[in-house]
Amino acid sequence: MQPATYDAAYPGGYPSSRLRVPSVRGSAVYAQDAGALLPGNATTHFDDVALVSVASVLPSRITTSDDIEERLAPALKRLKLKPGLLRRVAGVNERRNWADGESSDEATIAAGKQALAEAGVDPREIGLIINTSVTRKHLEPSVAVRLHHGLGLPSSAINFDVANACLGFINGMSLAAGMIQSGQVKYALIVNGEDADEIQVNTINRLVREDLDRDAFMQEFASLTLGSGAAAAVLGRASDHPEGHRIVGGVTRAATQFYDLCVGSVDGMFTDAKALLKGGLDLVVSAWKEAKGEFDWTGMDRYVTHQVSSVHTNAIVRAAKLDRDRVPVTYPELGNVGPASIPITLAAEQKTLRRGDRVLLMGVGSGLNTGMLELAW
Repeated sequence: MQPATYDAAYPGGYPSSRLRVPSVRGSAVYAQDAGALLPGNATTHFDDVALVSVASVLPSRITTSDDIEERLAPALKRLKLKPGLLRRVAGVNERRNWADGESSDEATIAAGKQALAEAGVDPREIGLIINTSVTRKHLEPSVAVRLHHGLGLPSSAINFDVANACLGFINGMSLAAGMIQSGQVKYALIVNGEDADEIQVNTINRLVREDLDRDAFMQEFASLTLGSGAAAAVLGRASDHPEGHRIVGGVTRAATQFYDLCVGSVDGMFTDAKALLKGGLDLVVSAWKEAKGEFDWTGMDRYVTHQVSSVHTNAIVRAAKLDRDRVPVTYPELGNVGPASIPITLAAEQKTLRRGDRVLLMGVGSGLNTGMLELAW
């Protein structure tokens, strides 16, 4: 006997032989007959949502990889690791850290104000703010409430955090796009601010301990590539902003059996780098292939990927057969800025984009999750 499935139109779970899956198109929700089994892949299309502006604010203090390795010199010598490890292995030459008088919260507020100004949108029109940062000084309240207040948003504006590792910003954009598409809000502000200072200090202090072996050192290597920064994006209706960049749609996919390959806190980030890279690549390629029925991403004008390192970027380029010249990088100067890396890279790249260019945002977050979102520039 075949197990019963449910029809999404019936809240009580009315048995049926087919599962009906909602898909957002226009202002209505249509049901797609997907059969009894789902492929574990979700694609979404948007008809009237645009990225109106994107902005970033970077810290003024530069920390070079040479600076970090100088502090790690005793450990590198003891473990017989050659100098230049961060440059050679990760391709990270430097990263930014907040200087005295700077903070991730204040920079995020500044990025939000800049994005609003560039969009020509009054803060009073914002109906939603989503903070997507990994960095948080406390468990509650949400980081979003501080940013909501600092930006002077109206009390009617919904505000909350979305935490999904380095995929948070793309998740935030997708959530906001759905709410704009459905008419719940007119404008949304997606923000992110990251502070890598504490985790770097704690990691370096631990790595110079005499009892740490080479394997333990390499397990924390990824923490040394992290950088700080802030970004913000304004989303609105494409019909209201013909000058905006339409959000076409995207795909998400999960491989949560790898939930423990990269686990981080302010104390440190511990990673099985080899397994994480393989699992992430397999996930991206499988999502890419399954999306082919809905999207053709083989000839994009720009691929804005999550910035981790030269190893990860080169691997994604090979696995997805991307044109390397269309994959901009910011990790050599900024390191891995977590969820902020995609909007920071997009903000830097926007001056080179032309009307009609197709842009694909490609994110991967530890856990593992991946999300891709197409923009029509």
